[in-house]
Amino acid sequence: MQVTLYSREGCHLCEEALEVVRAECTAAGVPWQVVDIADDPVLQQRYAELIPVVLVDGREVGHWRIEVSALRRALRPRWWQRGAARSRR
Repeated sequence: MQVTLYSREGCHLCEEALEVVRAECTAAGVPWQVVDIADDPVLQQRYAELIPVVLVDGREVGHWRIEVSALRRALRPRWWQRGAARSRR
C-alpha cells in the first residue's frame, strides 16, 4: 500500500492535509510521499484546481479538505490483503 499527497508550495490546505496524512500513515505503518505538482506539467493540468489530493494505491481518497475517516477507511487492510499476507509467511 502506498499513499501519495499531491501538493504545492504555499498551499495552506496542503499543509493541513500533510498533517493528516503523516499522522494516519504513521499510525497505520503505511509508507507515504508528497509530490509537488509544480514539478510536473501533467500533474499541474490534472490537479491544479483540486489540491491537495490524496491517493491510496492510485485511487483518490479526497481533495481540498481531507477527511480523516475517509483516509482511515482507505488504509484499513482488506480481507484479501490480510489473506495474502498470511499466505506469504
